[in-house]
Amino acid sequence: MDASRFKGLALFILAISQLMMALDYTIIFVAMPSLGEELGFSANHLQWVISAYSLAFGGFLLIGGRLSDLMGRRRMFIIAMALFGLGSLLGGLSESQLILIIARGLQGLGGALLSPATLSLIMSNFEEGAERNRAMGIWSSMGGVGLSLGLLLGGVLTSYIGWEATFFVNVPIALFAIVMTPIVLKESKISTQAKHFDVGGTLSVTAGLLLIVYYLIQSPVEGWFSLGTLPFVLVGVVLLIAFVAIEQRSAAPLLSFRLFRNRNLTGAALTAFLFSASFGTLYYFLTLYTQNVLHYSAIQSGLSFLPLTLSAFLGVRLINILLTKVGVAGTIAVGMGTGGGGFLMLTQLSATGSVWGVIPGTVIIGIGQALVFTTMFIAGSTGIDPKEQGVASALITTGQQIGGAIGLAVIMAIISARLNSNATLETMTTTELNHSIHIAFIVTTIVTLLGILVAFMVLKQKKTVNKDTAIAKH
Repeated sequence: MDASRFKGLALFILAISQLMMALDYTIIFVAMPSLGEELGFSANHLQWVISAYSLAFGGFLLIGGRLSDLMGRRRMFIIAMALFGLGSLLGGLSESQLILIIARGLQGLGGALLSPATLSLIMSNFEEGAERNRAMGIWSSMGGVGLSLGLLLGGVLTSYIGWEATFFVNVPIALFAIVMTPIVLKESKISTQAKHFDVGGTLSVTAGLLLIVYYLIQSPVEGWFSLGTLPFVLVGVVLLIAFVAIEQRSAAPLLSFRLFRNRNLTGAALTAFLFSASFGTLYYFLTLYTQNVLHYSAIQSGLSFLPLTLSAFLGVRLINILLTKVGVAGTIAVGMGTGGGGFLMLTQLSATGSVWGVIPGTVIIGIGQALVFTTMFIAGSTGIDPKEQGVASALITTGQQIGGAIGLAVIMAIISARLNSNATLETMTTTELNHSIHIAFIVTTIVTLLGILVAFMVLKQKKTVNKDTAIAKH
């Protein structure tokens, strides 16, 4: 069959992969109290339900990007979907802590392979310009829908069926994608007879990233300078330095540092870092506000995010106008500035307020989120050699992963310093927690300002773009 005849269905398959990963990110938060109680998790061990996923996802992204380039993006997409679906099935069937943590790690590995393959398939199946930008817009919208829907769906499934259903929901999505992918998506890979895998570079960067991500996960619990965590980051940094040395001498490097000469890719990776450090922390702190300050149920809390999702759809439709008028850098700057304004509004949330106080700020943030998230991937795909699309996509997603972990860690450190207290957010009084959330949103506002600087200082300035490169209205 001619896969080019199925562009709409191809986009649907790629969009639901993004929906599935975003859904899984937030749906687990709602299910954790129930699964923790049923499987007997301690407070310290329960965090590994989240951390096992983050560790595998962050550690294997770069190798996932390179494998998709060499083995074929469509083939890797199918393998990744199978791993993610298998991890989800195993998670739902888990009757022990160890099996559940292994399942989450398997989901994370699937996600690390899936994310760069998905982005590369968008680049290879849709022409650069209006067609690709429209695809990027729809794909990114599904991320916002999944994040919001995950909180609502997680509450419904956990309350009426059980926490297992929050895992099982991914299985039919994965099966559908696996069956349809060979029909509707064109294969895309490097045409070369010598498929050389940079073993030294692969081992050093994967081990280095795993150790650094582990440090970022454990340090908030054990201490940033604890003997239980500090050696991991030190060894991780050494391994990444070794990775740089290996790549400079490799005949077929895992990551060509020539890529960083592309200002749009470098700017996109930095933007992704700052995006996750600001917009990416919103769901955590806003969930704390709605559930721990306002004492909403999980379902009510999930519903409070729907205005943000709807406004994100509006933001996607504005990208066409902004790209035409102010270019990529200007669009990202507008998105960061819009998000910053929304975060400032959220600093006025009251401990005795209601959901109506949340909506204005989140609606504005939703617009900014759509502008930044979609445009940073458009920027990162511009001028990239087709044989390096997977690695380039992985670089941007790695920026997201590291940015989210560091952003949350910095916010928590600032909250502790300002309150002069070692109390966790979950054990604070309502007044203290509300004040802590205010501090968090002040910090995220500052991060969005850094995002504006990066947009204008790093990304290529282009005041106008041709009409055929603007996002087609849909």
